[in-house]
Amino acid sequence: MHGIVEKLNLEMSELPDFTTVCARKQQLKMAVWRTLLRLSADLHDTGDVQAIDATGFDRYSASRHYANRTDYTFRSVKATALVDCETSTVLDIHCSMKQPHDTRVGRQVLTRNLDRLQTVTADKGYDWNDLREELREADVRPVIKHREFSPLDMAHNARHDDDTYHRGSIVEAVFFALKQRYGDMLRARTWFGQFREPVLKAAVRNVELAP
Repeated sequence: MHGIVEKLNLEMSELPDFTTVCARKQQLKMAVWRTLLRLSADLHDTGDVQAIDATGFDRYSASRHYANRTDYTFRSVKATALVDCETSTVLDIHCSMKQPHDTRVGRQVLTRNLDRLQTVTADKGYDWNDLREELREADVRPVIKHREFSPLDMAHNARHDDDTYHRGSIVEAVFFALKQRYGDMLRARTWFGQFREPVLKAAVRNVELAP
């Protein structure tokens, strides 16, 4: 991608062949890709409100023989993204094929990014008091809607700042932009390659949007 090459001050002649890049990419562990994503986010001056939400990415349609051989049963990858609402920067992404509950994934993503958070907004899928308490203990303000089982839950929701809460829609806009710009299907043939693909797409988008 010429735009990315220019931002990194590289020349096309300096880059290895595409097939070499693909082969090398398979050998890199997820920790490397998360570091790349974090560094790409550092290119932006983030704001004081972050949001978390999830979407699904379709998986590439492999042959039936390959699917049976590798236990390739899930048709989509669930991707949970932590996004800065001021800059639309993707701060972190978690991927899974087993559809875990949002509260569990949300806790994992948020607690490993506490140093980047000030105010977190999320919908009722992330309603978990333990998660709220963890955020408060780290001086992070949670704006997470309660599931309304009682008048007390309704009262808690009424106290939320609607302007802050509705900024969470930024995550949906970011997912739409990622799918429109880089495609809504994950084309890596291995499951771990498909987990890394959304992380790489998010990092590239962060670099493209960098000032």
